[in-house]
Amino acid sequence: MTENTEKIVESLLLSSSRPLTEAEILKAFNDSDGVDSADIKEALNKLENFYSERSIELVKVANGYRLKVKQEYSTWISKLWETKPQKFSRAMMETLALIAYKQPITRAEIEEVRGVSVSSQIIRNLMDRGWIKVVGHRDVPGRPSLLSTTKDFLDDLNLRKLSDLPELPDIGNIPEEIQMPLLIEEQKEEKASIQE
Repeated sequence: MTENTEKIVESLLLSSSRPLTEAEILKAFNDSDGVDSADIKEALNKLENFYSERSIELVKVANGYRLKVKQEYSTWISKLWETKPQKFSRAMMETLALIAYKQPITRAEIEEVRGVSVSSQIIRNLMDRGWIKVVGHRDVPGRPSLLSTTKDFLDDLNLRKLSDLPELPDIGNIPEEIQMPLLIEEQKEEKASIQE
C-alpha cells in the first residue's frame, strides 16, 4: 500500500454520488501504483477507524461503501435544505413494506393482503425511485410480474442485506382492528402448506 492510498480512497468516496465497491475503487489505481484489493480493504478499515470519532462515518451498504453524515447530526443538516422531505402515502409505504418482506410478490398478492387495489402510480413511483424492480413472472395465467426490492432500496435505508430489515412485530403488538385480517391471512397460509 502506498503512502497516499488511504487519501485516494477517501477522495474517491467523497467525490462519488453513489456507493463504491472495492473493485471500483481498485480500478481508479494504475498497475504501476502497486495497489491490490488487500490494500483497498486496509485503507477502508483505516478510514472506518478514523471516522469513528467524527461526525462522518464510513458505511457498507448493498452497493458498496460510502461516507455519510452520522444520523445524530441530521437535525442540524436538515436546516440547511429549504425543500421539505418527500412524504409518502400510507398506501405507498404499505405496498413497499409488503414487497420488502414478502418478495418476490405479485401485485394481486399485495392487493389480497391490503384488501384494496394497488394504484399503478404507486408501482411506477417505486420503480422510478429505483426501490423496486420486476424480477420475473409468475407461471400462472396472465403471467403477472414478480416485484422485488433493489440494492438502491437497501442503500437508501443504509442496509447491507434484506435480513437487516427490522423484525415484524408480533400479532399482540398490532392494533385489534388490524389483527383479524392478519389472522385470516395466517390461516390461509397454514391451510396451503398442509395441502402441499
